Amino acid sequence: MTMTYEKLMQIKEKNRELVMVRRLVASKAEEMAKHTAYRKQILVCGGTGCTSSGSHKVADALESEIKEKGLTDVLIVKTGCFGLCALGPVVIVYPEGAFYSQTTPEGAKRIIDEHIIKGSICKDLLYPETVHEDGEILPLSQTNFYAKQMRIALRNCGVIDPENIEEYIALDGYAALHKVLTSMTQDQVIDVMLASGLRGRGGAGFPTGRKWAFCKATKSDIKYVCCNADEGDPGAFMDRSILEGDPHAVLEAMAIAGYTIGASQGYVYVRAEYPIAVERLKIAIKQAREYGLLGKDIFGTGFNFDIEIRLGAGAFVCGEETALMTSIEGKRGEPRPRPPFPAVEGLFKKPTVLNNVETYANVAQIIRKGAEWYSSIGTETSKGTKVFALGGKITNVGLVEVPMGTTLREIIEEIGGGIPNGKKFKAAQTGGPSGGCIPSVHIDTPIDYESLQRIGSMMGSGGLIIMDEDTCMVDIAKFYLEFTCEESCGKCSPCRIGTKRLLHMLDDITKGTATMEELDKIEELAAHMKVSCLCALGQTASNPVVSTLRYFREEYVEHIENKRCAAKKCKDLLHYVIDPEKCKGCTLCSRNCPVGAISGKVKEPHHIDKNVCIKCGLCKQNCKFGAVYMD
Repeated sequence: MTMTYEKLMQIKEKNRELVMVRRLVASKAEEMAKHTAYRKQILVCGGTGCTSSGSHKVADALESEIKEKGLTDVLIVKTGCFGLCALGPVVIVYPEGAFYSQTTPEGAKRIIDEHIIKGSICKDLLYPETVHEDGEILPLSQTNFYAKQMRIALRNCGVIDPENIEEYIALDGYAALHKVLTSMTQDQVIDVMLASGLRGRGGAGFPTGRKWAFCKATKSDIKYVCCNADEGDPGAFMDRSILEGDPHAVLEAMAIAGYTIGASQGYVYVRAEYPIAVERLKIAIKQAREYGLLGKDIFGTGFNFDIEIRLGAGAFVCGEETALMTSIEGKRGEPRPRPPFPAVEGLFKKPTVLNNVETYANVAQIIRKGAEWYSSIGTETSKGTKVFALGGKITNVGLVEVPMGTTLREIIEEIGGGIPNGKKFKAAQTGGPSGGCIPSVHIDTPIDYESLQRIGSMMGSGGLIIMDEDTCMVDIAKFYLEFTCEESCGKCSPCRIGTKRLLHMLDDITKGTATMEELDKIEELAAHMKVSCLCALGQTASNPVVSTLRYFREEYVEHIENKRCAAKKCKDLLHYVIDPEKCKGCTLCSRNCPVGAISGKVKEPHHIDKNVCIKCGLCKQNCKFGAVYMD
């Protein structure tokens, strides 16, 4: 099929009202719904988070009930992530916009019987924040979680069926590609990208337009476009969610990049551990080829561009651009020295543009709406929005997209709903294993590239882990270093040996066997690694340690000098103690102690010998009076 602009517009008009129903407030949506074939549309989150919570069972129950009741005017759509992952499985019914949270198959049957058939919304199943005190149902956009968000990269996630290319086209999909191919030169595209201020969302923050310009300027018979979907940071799921919810946004942007630099082949490098993302990406590529939007002579312009998928085996180091390209080539995924940079010599030793998923997800919008529109969002040096995977000790775990410059406080307290259980905010970890920890004193820091760098952290790909007062910062640093140490490819000795040595010193601190001199050694070794490691994995591996040492030095000192972990996370520094006021002398603890560390007479308080105790925890498990605790 040869796609033309007329055909593209016909597909858009055919599906526009059906999809727009999901974007409008109830009254307008209800009027528009009358012009479609469906009285009701039921959207079920099909992202990884909700799927793991059983959303596929909910969808099956809905479909079964609809079939059983003979409802032909009800459409079920499996979408990507809505964002509020902690409330999954999520179901939204349009045109009302009724947001059902933590839905079960039983709840699904009630939704069909009461809401769809009888017209009575199941208010007890709704997300409580969407139910006003007067009984009015509020749209999701007016809840605290969504009110301050601005969705550009996530604009279609939770709105369209990611396995239906026509729904993507209905919301101006592939219009940017047509505009570029028919009315813009390569230099004009680069000028727009430069003027927009878009910077790489993978962590480094390099200007996208400059990267494309460098690659275009390099003379070569073959060039490549690559997409980094090897998202491996603990707690990060931004790129995966975009691929699951809006894969065509990435494909369209890669085609635009291909035209701009003069490439005809693209590769998406994605983790095999993301089966939903991989499957939807395969479907999207197949559909784009069938509709003439990938392949030969796109839009009749003579431009040829195709995309293939390459699966990664889960090595964190393959998120580094040269290691990723080496892996695509079929070799062991190890970093290569730079320069030459990929824009000059990348995949198969040819000039290559590599951007991550989120970066590409912004491109089509910039082309359609203009550089001025995009650059008006954010700060002076950090334009646009940023997607964060909000996790840890936070009420609203999920996916958020906010304008650059939004403060950490706004994200935590307003969007995230604050710290659960009345606990105090202690720190936020940004940038994953390569990032740093932001203490509570900097909670009003605006989230942008430069501000985070100034306080010893970094943007990274967008993982944002929140920690409360019960967190041990030494333990956190050790956790990230264990990850980095495990994921080091071992090619360069500063990383291979340095990470292990750092981990050994942290281990000594958490065991209470370190001396104060270790802190100076940690800082010295971290400085050496920063300048001598081959790639960013090793260069930034010490960041979590250095930042926690900078802001929470007193915790390190307490571990070393007092042999104490105030957060009670470091097992070697904790001891089981029996409260004599609560102990009834039942002897249950002593009878079950495998090493005989507990002594005491019947009906008298017992005592644990710290030198004998192996900290198995059986005494605490068996105590019926809550007399055993850790100190």
